[in-house]
Amino acid sequence: MSPTEPPSSSSADRANAPTGRKRERLSILTMASLTKEVHRPTIRASALVFEDPISRELKDHLEKVAPSNATILIVGETGTGKELVARFVHQSSDRRNGPFVAVNCGTFVETLVEAELFGHEKGAFTGATHAKRGWFEAANGGTIFLDEIGDLAPALQVKLLRVLQEREVVPVGARQPVPIDVRVIAATNIDLEQAVRLNRFRQDLFYRLNVARVDLHPLRDRPGDILPLAEHFLAIYAAQQERGDELRIHRDAVRGLRNYVWPGNIRELENVIHHAVLVAQGNEIMARDLNLSRIGLDHASSVGQQDEPIAQIFRRLFDTSTPGLYDLVSEQLVRAALDYCDGNQVQTARLLGISRNVLRSHLARLGVIAPVRRKLPIES
Repeated sequence: MSPTEPPSSSSADRANAPTGRKRERLSILTMASLTKEVHRPTIRASALVFEDPISRELKDHLEKVAPSNATILIVGETGTGKELVARFVHQSSDRRNGPFVAVNCGTFVETLVEAELFGHEKGAFTGATHAKRGWFEAANGGTIFLDEIGDLAPALQVKLLRVLQEREVVPVGARQPVPIDVRVIAATNIDLEQAVRLNRFRQDLFYRLNVARVDLHPLRDRPGDILPLAEHFLAIYAAQQERGDELRIHRDAVRGLRNYVWPGNIRELENVIHHAVLVAQGNEIMARDLNLSRIGLDHASSVGQQDEPIAQIFRRLFDTSTPGLYDLVSEQLVRAALDYCDGNQVQTARLLGISRNVLRSHLARLGVIAPVRRKLPIES
């Protein structure tokens, strides 16, 4: 089974499956070990560091909301450790012995996301050769973490709202709902309130998710975490290279780490330390071993200089009353980013700070790729 596939079940299994609370208990028992294996935390998701005063305040807040079953919305830039926070909440709750299922809503194929989340029956759509439980059932008795929740299509937002209200899911092609006992933690790097105002995200779903809100500060705002995180990643990657007892970070490298603004946050710090471990000579990581991006190095000194010519270009466009200005600017931005990344969609999406699904929608609209065609589900 692929790590991105929910656990499957045959039609006969579903037909003979127990119902109600008995089925829920069976689901918890059979799914718990599987989902823990499938959703083993990444190195970054295990970097539990609360050294900076801002992070200590965050930890106090998490310890207050974790024991409840309240839905949590985590908001923060890409790479700030949203899954880390979600796992901390799960481990600090009464659900710690249940499964933790991490789902990235931005990675699913749009036509299959409903089946991935809620499951499906055999023959529910083209290619559904057997029944399969979705991620919500896999998380029964535990916690489901929905990352990039802002990327959910409007039709799926309606269905998720119903799940949160009724505490049950209806697999694609099924007629009977399946009760679930799941705590939902959602995360996003976009402004959902602005998305609500622009009619891109349902207001009622936003209120359902925003019961307990957690705002994650970027790494540049909590400098006290930088060195402890660097030491954490150093210990892991040095051990992988069998250099765990010898490698240290030289004081010049420490200065470089602290002075850098970390536009990629914890994810970027992890990659920088990993690279440094690979190239370091001797028993110390030097400043020259740090593969720091020019984006971050230039940010502090040049952000004002960069904003000025961009603002001047916009003013010239405003003065000439350029028609279709928004479409023109967004098209040029997407095309320039795609060209800069040599056509690599994953890198382009990361550069623009959007999901690949959103990027593919832009590219389809621009005629760069063929539009995604939806397959109609087959009635069971």
